[in-house]
Amino acid sequence: MYNTPLHKFHIPVMGLAFTIDTPIKVAPFGISSVISIVENRLIEMMRKHYCPTIGLEYVPITIHEDDFRAKRITDYLNLVNRIVNQKFEKIKEAAFETGSDLVKYFEMLPEDSVLKKLYAKMVKTEDIQEQLILQHQLRTQMRSGSIDVNIMTKTDQNNFTKAGELIEDGSDAVAALRGYANSNLENSSVIFSAGTNFRLYNYLEKLSAFDVNNYGGFTKKVVIKVSDYRSALIQGKYLAKKGIWVSEFRIESGLNCGGHAFATEGYLLGPILEEFKSKKEELIDSLFELYNKALIQKTKVKFVYPPQLIITVQGGIGTNEEAEFLLDHYDIESTGWGTPFLLVPEATTVDDETLKLLCAAKKEDIVLSKNSPFGIGFYYLKGTSADKEKQARIASGKPGSPCTEKHLAFNTEFTKEPICTASRKYQKFKIAQLQSIDLPEPIYQKQLTEVLDKECLCIGLSNAAAINYSQTMVKNLNAVNICPGPNIVNFSSVVSLQKMVDHIYGRDDIIANGERPHMFITELKLYINYLKEKLEDGFNTDQLISMKKYFTTYYQNLRNGISYYYSLPCLSHNSEKQFTNGLSNAKLELELLNFQFPFISE
Repeated sequence: MYNTPLHKFHIPVMGLAFTIDTPIKVAPFGISSVISIVENRLIEMMRKHYCPTIGLEYVPITIHEDDFRAKRITDYLNLVNRIVNQKFEKIKEAAFETGSDLVKYFEMLPEDSVLKKLYAKMVKTEDIQEQLILQHQLRTQMRSGSIDVNIMTKTDQNNFTKAGELIEDGSDAVAALRGYANSNLENSSVIFSAGTNFRLYNYLEKLSAFDVNNYGGFTKKVVIKVSDYRSALIQGKYLAKKGIWVSEFRIESGLNCGGHAFATEGYLLGPILEEFKSKKEELIDSLFELYNKALIQKTKVKFVYPPQLIITVQGGIGTNEEAEFLLDHYDIESTGWGTPFLLVPEATTVDDETLKLLCAAKKEDIVLSKNSPFGIGFYYLKGTSADKEKQARIASGKPGSPCTEKHLAFNTEFTKEPICTASRKYQKFKIAQLQSIDLPEPIYQKQLTEVLDKECLCIGLSNAAAINYSQTMVKNLNAVNICPGPNIVNFSSVVSLQKMVDHIYGRDDIIANGERPHMFITELKLYINYLKEKLEDGFNTDQLISMKKYFTTYYQNLRNGISYYYSLPCLSHNSEKQFTNGLSNAKLELELLNFQFPFISE
């Protein structure tokens, strides 16, 4: 059974620490959010912090215990669930009086929700008896937000015993999934991001937690974050054949997002959403046919009608007007608001120093960097303590970071055992190699910069929680890095949870940039810039021509995207002129790029 969320938005996963305890803060108010669960040391640190807050003795789960990664995750999620339930019950018992959390709960609801209308009726009535009846009805219909988790599928490092033997089903992502499956969370979802991981998907078959429950629904649901329809169809079919139903496809802009950027081949968010809208029934039918066949083999039962499958979207949304358009025009169930919530301490966990940098961030401070050891574009805020620490290490002649977590240790260029490209060990090897070959100075400096740019994310994206809660992730490693999307430059003040929610629903306006382009225009320009950088990124003519198919596909998709946006009748809003001007400017930029590199349109 699918419980329709009370809110029309959710808070996506951000970094490692930034939403590590967000459900504790917002779920009691009916708002859904996502925790990253791969970094088990961070999770254990959060257990240590939160156990005493509800009178529980903290009993460490040490690395010497069998399956400690999964156990830490299970225990933390159970702890979060317990705290959320306690806070939620406390809110339900509060009085309907100005300033109470109970009133805040209902005031934050969207205006068109049934519960909000019932609340408005209660407030207006002057009949005391009727008011008490309505208050009872309101309390019985309250629900907490879902506590969801994220597993970045590529963070799936193998783990070994002290004897060097591979631990079966003990890789990082698989252990995290098991930890979630064993938790007591209900009406919850695991979100898989960063592409397909067949080992992880195959392991789902072993977990009964994702089977149909006694009510014909799912206690724990599977959600896949995708950047296009084709990816959704492929991954959905793969899982359906195994008897796993995907309850949600969470579409994220390839470039107008925070964290790692998985750029499409110039395929823009608007056309992507249009394809999902037009093919949704086809998608459900094709998955349902495969799912039912697998279900009959597994359980001897089948569904008469397809289980619930919803489509949500996130990436660069900044105004109520944009959110409502996405919900109404594309039949979206929920919009994800990530980056703006970094400025809401009542919702996310960001240290004060980094919070000040976020508030002051300008366009030039947010870069699509090569800092991630993944080798994937990574949005990065310049000037953080981690950025300064990295530069200090380079200046002292000791570049690279200590590698304590090894979640991103994938490189075997110089070693038999995989190591991280941000590690001191790798950078020492790589710099020596670059110095040993006779490269032209510009090429040497470019390659050297790419090596030195790599930065430890495991600790850097975790330390904000350590700082805020006076804990220690790793001794003597205290620097923070953060990965907001480009949208952060449109928000410049720390705000309350209620104020941010009011902004989302159009009851307030906290946009700091009066010239902010529409989210579709921002993404379009990001894709044009990305294409330009690819074309100018030091390739010689032969290399450019060898990638001709990629560039022509990218270019044509951008042209098609621009044509699609021109044809959108629903964008006749107050900023229509600004939107069409943005399209015209983008079209001109693309034409100039084609003039410079004519083969991209041939």
